[in-house]
Amino acid sequence: MTQRFFLLGPTASGKTAVALDLAGRLNAEILSLDSMLVYRGMDIGTAKPSAEEMASVPHHLIDLVEPSEEFSVARYLQAAAEAEKDVYARGKKVLYVGGTTMWFKALVFGLLDIPDAPQALQDELQRQWDRNGAADLYRELQQVDALAAEKIHPNDERRILRALGVQRSTGKALSAWQQQWQADSKLPEPAALLEWPREVLHQRVAQRFEGMVEAGLLGEIAAILSSGGFGRTAGKAIGYRQVLDHLEGKCSLEEGLQKAVTKTNVLIRRQMTWLRSFPDLLRIEMQQGEAGSEVAARLAAAWHA
Repeated sequence: MTQRFFLLGPTASGKTAVALDLAGRLNAEILSLDSMLVYRGMDIGTAKPSAEEMASVPHHLIDLVEPSEEFSVARYLQAAAEAEKDVYARGKKVLYVGGTTMWFKALVFGLLDIPDAPQALQDELQRQWDRNGAADLYRELQQVDALAAEKIHPNDERRILRALGVQRSTGKALSAWQQQWQADSKLPEPAALLEWPREVLHQRVAQRFEGMVEAGLLGEIAAILSSGGFGRTAGKAIGYRQVLDHLEGKCSLEEGLQKAVTKTNVLIRRQMTWLRSFPDLLRIEMQQGEAGSEVAARLAAAWHA
């Protein structure tokens, strides 16, 4: 009997509303599959489910660490295993909800044993990035790992530095380490992807960021800065990084929000390209005005829940 289900989708795709209803139909509890929801206090900018939503259906893997802390995929897998054990002990199933593809890959196919680059090398790469910008390091990545470069946006600082760190420290391309994570691998458990027409999803993203500012995103960031600040990972979260640039006088708020929208749309395109390559991923076409409960009913029927 299937015990785990996955509801996947990019930012602003309506996952929360669908998941809240779907969990009841599956007799499941919700486990977050979002790398930013683990941070306490990062609520508005991550569109974290509200207290009322989390009270209506038990949620797990949310608010695990402070924004100043680093949180790895290995720590996530350990926390997920413990959460699953608790859920199963209550006679419930597990519904993973989110869009962090690396964590999804690790849950389904296992964690890749890729060594981290030494801290000194990571620091040197960061200095090169800060000094010369993206172009030089991206060209280097194209030369040493063309396959990885094809999948990484030329301005994606975190992923470019990660790929170069692996290649420089091990002498082996990141794409070679990742061979076990082939996107066309068969999924062992039911998984669905919420899909929108690109132009509609882009509109939803822009509206979401506007709503976040109105809901107090700047105040949320100020509170985090006054109580420990952001660590390396949390501080690069889309939306937060661009508003931080505004608060540091690097751009206007309007410019920062537009950058956040653009970066989110690039991330969505990358996520969707990878996820759509799974031949057995159930693709759910979303429609304007359709309630989350209606989508959940369609999905539960497809899974024969």
